[in-house]
Amino acid sequence: MSRPKNNRIVHEPPIFTEFKPARVPGKSLVQIQYTLDEFEAMRLADFMGLSHEEAANEMEISRSTFSRLIEKSRKKIAEFIIQGKMLTIDGGNIHFRRNIIQCCNCGHMFKTSMDTPVTHCPECNSNNLLNLAGGFGHGKCCREIISNQ
Repeated sequence: MSRPKNNRIVHEPPIFTEFKPARVPGKSLVQIQYTLDEFEAMRLADFMGLSHEEAANEMEISRSTFSRLIEKSRKKIAEFIIQGKMLTIDGGNIHFRRNIIQCCNCGHMFKTSMDTPVTHCPECNSNNLLNLAGGFGHGKCCREIISNQ
């Protein structure tokens, strides 16, 4: 029996969570599940240019675990591009450091810390807000992990 995976730290939720080839209906495509920790590994190593050691520290995992994670992540991205599958970002054992809120009325997006409750849009004062971290089932648990650090 394998031991349970530790939670990995993800900076903030992704804004976009589904990707597919143009002009192909999504229901006809094979879907690839891309976890939030794979997304974060790609962001840190390939978008931000961090070394495996720096990225592993950021995610609070070992360097060897990060190396396996980024290899898995890159394989899925290659499969998505080369075979034309649909890529969906969701799942994984993670906690967010920060959150992104989007106003459903004016479309304004703003970043907040996980422990700062937001009730109104700073642009239009609407209370019709979309919590991107909440879309992944995260909220209170992530606030607690941040306050314990």
